[in-house]
Amino acid sequence: MPTVTISSNSGFCFGVVYAVEMAESYLAHHPYLYCLGDIVHNDEEVQRLKQKGLRIISHSDLPNLAGETVLIRAHGEPPETYELALRYGIRLLDASCPVVLKLQNRLREIDRPDVQIVLLGKLGHPEIIGLVGQLEKAKLFVVSSPEEVDTLPLEPRKVTYLFSQTTKSPALFAAVAERLLQRCPDSIIADTLCRQVSNREPHLEAFARSQDVVLFVAGKKSSNGKSLFSVCQAANPRSYYISSPEEIVWAWLEGAEKIGIAGATSTPQWLMEKVKSHIEAHFATMVAQ
Repeated sequence: MPTVTISSNSGFCFGVVYAVEMAESYLAHHPYLYCLGDIVHNDEEVQRLKQKGLRIISHSDLPNLAGETVLIRAHGEPPETYELALRYGIRLLDASCPVVLKLQNRLREIDRPDVQIVLLGKLGHPEIIGLVGQLEKAKLFVVSSPEEVDTLPLEPRKVTYLFSQTTKSPALFAAVAERLLQRCPDSIIADTLCRQVSNREPHLEAFARSQDVVLFVAGKKSSNGKSLFSVCQAANPRSYYISSPEEIVWAWLEGAEKIGIAGATSTPQWLMEKVKSHIEAHFATMVAQ
């Protein structure tokens, strides 16, 4: 029977822990709580909290929630969300990650007409939406790869900054920075990556190399999950991305003596434990037969 090990450097980051604990604390004393968007990019965890009374809403629902309480998740929100809440008398439970809030503040501090900002991130990602909303005067370009830097209509006379969505890969950020400095040598490179997230990469790489097979557990919408999985796969080609135990293909594990389980910053510990138990039960049944 193979040994199944969960990576000690996987699971919720402190920002997600804070948001989930805030929601659970409120729901312990109230029948329901509205949350602006999925509290975490993991369907299994969202479903667990829904059963406790969490109600997922969108921005378009805010005008209909006068007098209610709404949770702001770790990704943060643009100023207009706070303005809407004030207008409709909505009480906010703000679980914005401190690392994200610090980045939002930095953007507001340099929001001037003579500034142009290159922001590494995924368009449409909730953190990016919150960051873009901080700016009114500066020119902003969102890129997802070094190649995109070459196509930007940058103005040579403006002060150029590079920032990043907090959960992006250090290697990707370095590649974008290098490309930007080739075009604008005086660019100010502001490393805004969350170290709790980026420091996982070397640990995850070493863990993946130490296993015969790795099952990476993360939600299908998890940007961080996709990024960390690519680290896993580069270190160990027998790495597979799953969102639940039911997605395991047993042929993946054939001949494996060491099976590793890892996860994203949005992956709950209980889900990785569930995957572990599912694998062990499968092999126990095979041995019994």
